[in-house]
Parts: sequence; structure tokens; C-alpha cells
Amino acid sequence: MIFSHHCYVQQAQLLLLFQHEARIRRENAIRSVWTYQRPGNWWQYVNHSWTDLEWRANFRMGRSTFNKLCDILRPWLTRHNTKYRRAVPVELRVGICIWRLATHLKYRSISHLFGVGLSTCCLIKHEVVTAINKILKPKYIRHPTAAEMRVIVQGFRDKWHFPQVAGAIDGTHINIRAPSENSASYYNRKGDYSITLQAVVDHRMRLWDINVGRAGKIHDARVFALSSLYERETFEGVEVPLALLGDSAYPLLPWLMKPYPEGAGVTTDQISFNFRLSQSRMVVERAFGRLKGRWRCLLKVCDDHITFVSQIVSACCVLHNFLEIHEEDYLDGDTEAEEEVEAAAEGRGGDPQQQSDIRDALCKYFSTL
Repeated sequence: MIFSHHCYVQQAQLLLLFQHEARIRRENAIRSVWTYQRPGNWWQYVNHSWTDLEWRANFRMGRSTFNKLCDILRPWLTRHNTKYRRAVPVELRVGICIWRLATHLKYRSISHLFGVGLSTCCLIKHEVVTAINKILKPKYIRHPTAAEMRVIVQGFRDKWHFPQVAGAIDGTHINIRAPSENSASYYNRKGDYSITLQAVVDHRMRLWDINVGRAGKIHDARVFALSSLYERETFEGVEVPLALLGDSAYPLLPWLMKPYPEGAGVTTDQISFNFRLSQSRMVVERAFGRLKGRWRCLLKVCDDHITFVSQIVSACCVLHNFLEIHEEDYLDGDTEAEEEVEAAAEGRGGDPQQQSDIRDALCKYFSTL
């Protein structure tokens, strides 16, 4: 009787063991449907072996700045482990997005590098871009305060001897795939499909106003007329109106200076004025050069859906300011500045005499220097 009871206990224990092993096999089988184990050796090597120079060359920022970015975005990007898979760490998420923006590498190659799934790479890029615009954009791209504006005005005066300048304005094209709807509106004068980025830049190449997403066929002056800047004729906290500096594509306004038309009848003083204006507003061309040099996705045809392209461009602008404010060195050579186009300005312009008087006064001021 005792022997029989002992055998029964052993059989019960074996049965429980078999059931436990079967449950583990079933769980592993279920997990294998949801996840595919990929090596993460490259990311581990980057974290443990790369120098700060290598981080800057590839991620456009040093390791400490990268960690600051991750800490800021952590509340938005943190995910929790589930029964079927482990959450991708915040640092890996940010690294995937930055790598995509900086290199425009195909998602399949990024998937192999970082050891995550193909669809996961795409999803992570979208989540991080959204987080950058939600959390960082209000802090890093905003209109200057009165004190900050005085610094900008003094900066343009000190560097280029141009008085009362609040910033330099220009537009640039970001190439996209032809949209399925209304594609003709995005076909620009260069024969590409694009959207436009209009930006105002201070003397340190930091963007303090951006307007993204207008169809590439729209002229720069029209983009300007449709932006919030067009209604802004004075700057809060400053007693006298300040001016933006634009190229020949923009309208002449009391608070927006453009060059004199060059040709027959142009005076020496007007040529000198044009030169000084060109030297001063070159800061916006250099800013676009750094922006596109860091984030090479802006130099390629953006293959994301048209509804998300503006978010990507905006995130790149935010990251540009983030790096400039944290004084990250720019290692790549500047991209070529875009060709200026002589064109008739669109939209209302106010009092033509007042605009000319202001420009003529500045022209006379420069002739006395």
C-alpha cells in the first residue's frame, strides 16, 4: 500500500513536470509568433566603445547631449514590458530616429543595425518625431522675448554693422514623393515635387520662426504672405519697428528689407547697400546649410506620407536649435546655398513711399560709414 502510494506521488510529480514544460513550450511558441530575436551587438558596441567624436560624426551630437535629449523625451517615449515582448529602451528609440534623420538609411538596414523589427523602426521614428515636436518645439523654436530681441539686434549690428535687424528670412524646398492627390501643386520650378520651409534666423543661425508644409509650387513671397509673420509689423517690447532681411523674392515692407533691383540706373550707394544686406542675410543660408548637412533626410526625397513630412522637417529644425544652443560642433561641410531668384513680390505691401524711405535712409546711413 505504501509502495503504491509512493508510485502515485512520483507519477503526479512527473505529470506536473510535463505540464510545466509543455506550458513553457507553448509560451515560447506564442512569443516566437510576436517577436524575432535579433542581435543588439552593434548598439552595445556604440555605447561602450565610441568616442565623443564618433558620436558627433554619426549622431550629430556628443554622448552627453544625446543623454540630455533622451532625458527630456523619456516621459513621452517610455514603454513597459508586456507578456510577449520587452519594451525598446528610450535611448535605443532616440538612437533609431536620429540615425534615420541623419543618414536617411533604409529602414531595413536600420533594423539590422539596431536589432529591432522593420515595422518597429518605422513606428519608433514616428513616435520620436512626434515627441520632439510636442515637447521640444515650444521651448526651442519661439519668438524672442524683448531682452532676447535686443541681443539679436546687437548681434547683427556687431557682426555686419546692419542696424535694427530682427532676423534674416528665406525659404528652402524639401523634396517629396509626388502625392496621390493634387500633385501638380507640389511640382516646383526645378522640376521636383516638394514642400517649402520658411524660416527666420538670428545672428547665431538659430531659427526663431518656421512655417512648414506649403506646396512647392507656391512662390516664396506667397508663402510669406500666408504665414503669421506677415501680420507682425512691430515686435513686442521694442519701441521702434525692427526689420527682417530678405532676398529679392520678398516684398519691400517697412519691417522687411530687400535689395535694390540691380541694373541700369543703380547707384554706387545702392550697390553698397545690397552688398551689406547680402552679407547680413547670408546667415540664413548658412543655417539651412547646417540644417540639411546635419539631417541628410532633408537632402533626399522624403518617402514618408505627405501628412507627416512637415512633422519630420519641423523636428529637424527643433534638433538644429537644440544642437546650436548646446554648442555642438558642426563637423560636415556646408551644403550649397540655394540660388536666389529675382521675382515679382506678391501680396499687399502697405505704403510704397514709406518702404522706400526706410530703405533709402539705411542706404544713406551705410554710405557714411
